[in-house]
Amino acid sequence: MKEMGSGRSTVQRSKFYVHIYEMAAGEGEEEIKQVLKEHRRMYKKANHHCWACRYVGQEGRDGKNGGEVEKGKDRPMGKGNNGLVEKGKDDGEVGHPGKVLLEVLRKNDMEQHLIVVSRIFGGVKLGVGGVSRAFKAAAEETLHTIL
Repeated sequence: MKEMGSGRSTVQRSKFYVHIYEMAAGEGEEEIKQVLKEHRRMYKKANHHCWACRYVGQEGRDGKNGGEVEKGKDRPMGKGNNGLVEKGKDDGEVGHPGKVLLEVLRKNDMEQHLIVVSRIFGGVKLGVGGVSRAFKAAAEETLHTIL
């Protein structure tokens, strides 16, 4: 997985560290797990490492594997078209930032990409809406610097 760019944003003393990756063909869940492991190592003070991704499933665009979404702790974010897999995870954060990050990827028509945002709590509760807006703003700001 190749890192396209990164950025940092601060909202009411909470720090949001954003990294955007381009996924190569054939990369999937194992590579995502490795990236998240690295983020947990880099940002040890962060309580939440939220992410979203869109990529072509193992079966390709023939539709056989399209729409598979991870169950369990990861929130299924919907079926992709033509073999496109869309996933996200809130990692215990309020406001559903995994869904918000996935919407950023969709809005910018980004396939084969992963966004990871690590939040270090700054002592001020942002509330559900504030958290969602902060994650979205941090991701969009970083995305616009690399596009």
